[in-house]
Amino acid sequence: MSTRGPLPRLLFWSGAVVGAGLAVVGGLALRPPGLVAVGLTAVVSACLAAGVARESRPGNPAVVDAAWKAGVATVGVLLVLSGTAVLGGAVLTLLVAGAAVGTWTVVWLLRSRGAGIGVASPTAVAPARRPAAPLPPVSSLSTADLGREWVRTTTALSGPLDAGTREAIVVRREQTLDELERRDPDGFARWLSGLPLAGSDPSGDLKHGDAAA
Repeated sequence: MSTRGPLPRLLFWSGAVVGAGLAVVGGLALRPPGLVAVGLTAVVSACLAAGVARESRPGNPAVVDAAWKAGVATVGVLLVLSGTAVLGGAVLTLLVAGAAVGTWTVVWLLRSRGAGIGVASPTAVAPARRPAAPLPPVSSLSTADLGREWVRTTTALSGPLDAGTREAIVVRREQTLDELERRDPDGFARWLSGLPLAGSDPSGDLKHGDAAA
């Protein structure tokens, strides 16, 4: 939310001061079991946020940043609600929670609308990407090339990908495994029985050669 201008800035800091006061009251009112419950809830929230960040934006800084922000926000919200319940009772707590949810929804809608306008702006259009060259069918690859294809796709899956690209890579890996098993079922079973790592080259346990007819 933007805090530019005197009125938005005044509202923002007024809300921050009121929220901090309610959080202090809520923290003092909670007994040790309640504080433990708040802490556990914050840990769960941080873990969930870290998991989402790891899937969407792999990398330790992004994961840690998402985790601590989610944990702190959870603690703050729970303490504010606790303080509101102490000072105003259940009805006021429900009103504050509803106002908070409504405010967050409005902010999210405004941000989404602004992002959509920015994407449609002529100055924000990203350069067009060249279409990727089609991959050769796995049946045309040698056994050694199939092994390298398996290693290549394993590495590709470890990076940030959109849903369509990730699905295409998974399909390619399934085709590669099917072709390896078709060419040498015994060698393929021997490779699997060794409990291979995800990025290991399976071609070492199979018969090498050109693509089977």
